[in-house]
Amino acid sequence: MTAIDHPRVRRDVPLAPLTTYKRGGAAAWFLDLDDPDDLEGLVIPADMPVLVLGRGSNLVVADAGFPGLVLRPGSGMGRIVIEGDEVVAGGAAALPLLARAAAQADRGGLSWYVGIPGSVGGAVRMNAGCHGSETVDNLVDADIRDLRTGETRTATPAELDLSYRHSNLTDDDFVLSARYRTTSSSRSKEEAEMREITRWRKERQPGGTHNAGSVFKNPAGDAAGRIIDSLGLKGLTSGGASVSERHANFIVADDTATAGDIHTLVGEVRRRVADATGIDLIPEIRFVGFAEEDA
Repeated sequence: MTAIDHPRVRRDVPLAPLTTYKRGGAAAWFLDLDDPDDLEGLVIPADMPVLVLGRGSNLVVADAGFPGLVLRPGSGMGRIVIEGDEVVAGGAAALPLLARAAAQADRGGLSWYVGIPGSVGGAVRMNAGCHGSETVDNLVDADIRDLRTGETRTATPAELDLSYRHSNLTDDDFVLSARYRTTSSSRSKEEAEMREITRWRKERQPGGTHNAGSVFKNPAGDAAGRIIDSLGLKGLTSGGASVSERHANFIVADDTATAGDIHTLVGEVRRRVADATGIDLIPEIRFVGFAEEDA
């Protein structure tokens, strides 16, 4: 059964409500997945673009939309199971929920995930990290399905080529689940750590705004936010998008902003930094549906 013939596939589904920027157009085809079994027998044509949409926290969808198939894993693909000193989480599991589930089981090592609003699948794909920790630090392995062939493999961090905000996963790869190692801890200790992380983020990052978190990867030995701030680019705008006055590595969108405004501003910041310093800031957020996915 080809993807577009699936009985639950919908046409022209708006994607803006499913991203943290709340901007962008519709998906040509859209399929909600309730269970891993929903992928069985699903054939995606080689010429059809495909996008796995988690929590939409690291994504900018073009105003023209996405001209392919969007797969959105649901809660049935986000189960969290504690097995001794290991935690197995479905690809759709929200990272803050994973952090709290581990803490409640007196397991340590994952509390920093409370500061990332994405999903396990996204964390594996980009080796998500914050507060001095990265996914690779605790990941044992992940089950990955090739959406084109239907084959499933279990891959270790080395096989995933995990490095700073990088893996070798492509748009054809679907993270079914991830297995993490944890340490013995206490709920009270882990919850205290999560409260501190939450407090830190509220004090230093723009809250109550439409944004997708950190826009650029940090270059070696420096911080993208510091570089952008040093060039006086806080407050720089393009349409309804602006560089946050609170943290220069965030771009916020007001009610008038378009996805195009965000894309243009990311490109302008990148150009100005390169001209002034010779540093090419690489976007951490993903652009989909644009003529060029990188700003």
